[in-house]
Amino acid sequence: MGILENKARARLFYKYLSKIYDQINPFIWNEEMRGEALGLLDIDAGDRVLDVGCGTGFGTAGLLQYTDDVHALDQSVHQMEKAWAKFGKHDTVRFYRGDAERLPFEDDAFDVLWSSGSIEYWPNPVTALAEFRRVTKPGGQVLVVGPNYPTNTLFQKVVDAIMLFYDADEADRMFSEAGFREFRHVTMGPSYSPNAAITTVAQVPE
Repeated sequence: MGILENKARARLFYKYLSKIYDQINPFIWNEEMRGEALGLLDIDAGDRVLDVGCGTGFGTAGLLQYTDDVHALDQSVHQMEKAWAKFGKHDTVRFYRGDAERLPFEDDAFDVLWSSGSIEYWPNPVTALAEFRRVTKPGGQVLVVGPNYPTNTLFQKVVDAIMLFYDADEADRMFSEAGFREFRHVTMGPSYSPNAAITTVAQVPE
């Protein structure tokens, strides 16, 4: 387990990263990638959507292009403060401070669940994915964007020491263990690293 797959360390990390997050994020997770990921979903106007690990609201802004009923959760108040500055604390988006592994919502509460750039910090990703399945309606969609596992052996050792990076086989295992039966993976990334991210779209069993 990497050093940032620890909730206290991740919160501390984002306390400082939040100051420059919006400046560096476009080099890693840009609008083109966000648009490509959103295109994998079927979001209808009026769908109730949850953004888990919303951070400063980059994914949230994309979701608002499709529906006005967007809810956003993060464990870092410092990241959410940046999102509040964009959307208001109680206006366009309803925000929650919480944990992906213990979502504070009832069963079948959302039509779509989105999570980008968060899974790499979860100590127990299968637990979080099972929570995603629980709070999303049967037949609804869950989309998760995470960092694709590098092919270079040296890079593999580096990333393993820091946080979760995973390939399609590992994604298959995690989503299957979390109770999903139908899912697919798409790799995407910025021009200098087109396979940097792995995006999984899963359907909640009916």
